[in-house]
Amino acid sequence: METPLIQPIDPATLPASTDNYTHGTLVADIRRTVFVSGQVPWASQGEIPEDFDSQCRLTWRNVLAVLAEADMGVRNLAKVTTYLSDRVYREANSRIRQEILGDHCPALTIIITDIYAEKWLLEIEAIAVE
Repeated sequence: METPLIQPIDPATLPASTDNYTHGTLVADIRRTVFVSGQVPWASQGEIPEDFDSQCRLTWRNVLAVLAEADMGVRNLAKVTTYLSDRVYREANSRIRQEILGDHCPALTIIITDIYAEKWLLEIEAIAVE
């Protein structure tokens, strides 16, 4: 299936967006929408990696698994919200997100907050469209 037009919105009156995000996202010609529940660094057998990089990659793998089940991928992401348990993970989160998304820039929000389980260092939810 064809990916819909997902157009970044970056007004010249705002600071330039950086690190794989856009200030807004215009989506046209939507046929389907997938709301990805908050995904956490939990492997199918219940294992939880200890370090942030491994947790972040596993969480993204879980997000991508939900998208794949709907025959979608990274290019379908219109909005991503990441919850980090601590500010110290900002740079690693940004680096890994850039690895995963490549040049795709969805609308993005990052929130520093407590996470449901103490072992989880992040949670990612997303909206994808087709």
